[in-house]
Amino acid sequence: MALMTWTLSPERVDTPDAVALRRDYYDDVASRYWRRPATRAEIDEGLTNDGVELLTPPTGQFLVARYEGKPAGCGGVLVLDEDRAELTRLFLRHAFRGLGGAGALLGTLEDAARELGARRMVLNTRLDLIEARALYTRHGYDEIPAYCTGPYMDIWYGKDL
Repeated sequence: MALMTWTLSPERVDTPDAVALRRDYYDDVASRYWRRPATRAEIDEGLTNDGVELLTPPTGQFLVARYEGKPAGCGGVLVLDEDRAELTRLFLRHAFRGLGGAGALLGTLEDAARELGARRMVLNTRLDLIEARALYTRHGYDEIPAYCTGPYMDIWYGKDL
């Protein structure tokens, strides 16, 4: 696992790489949920008014992960209140999985949350996103009571930072 080949850095959500990664993220999670490929129109609709503009200081942060210079993944943190930040849109393209990037991205997002003043990270996900759930528990996240509701939320996790 050569972590030195990974670079993780804050990036605006509207750069070409960030937009492409956000589209791939939504395509991946929506296609798994619907058990069929998401259409371009469905991806466009899912990204419309999704609140991503809040993923910039002081309300949040968005990161892009690159592997050997290639855009490989992304993730964000959103400040919820004076103590908590929410992990959101954590994603690695399939071709880059298994190379240590998910853990590195998660750790860098936790650092970003701390820098924004958070003492606790929380997140919600779906039960069918088994790889994501395994990543979170492997990195010290425990199941917590629901802190929000929505149609694509089955399980909630939290971790003290």
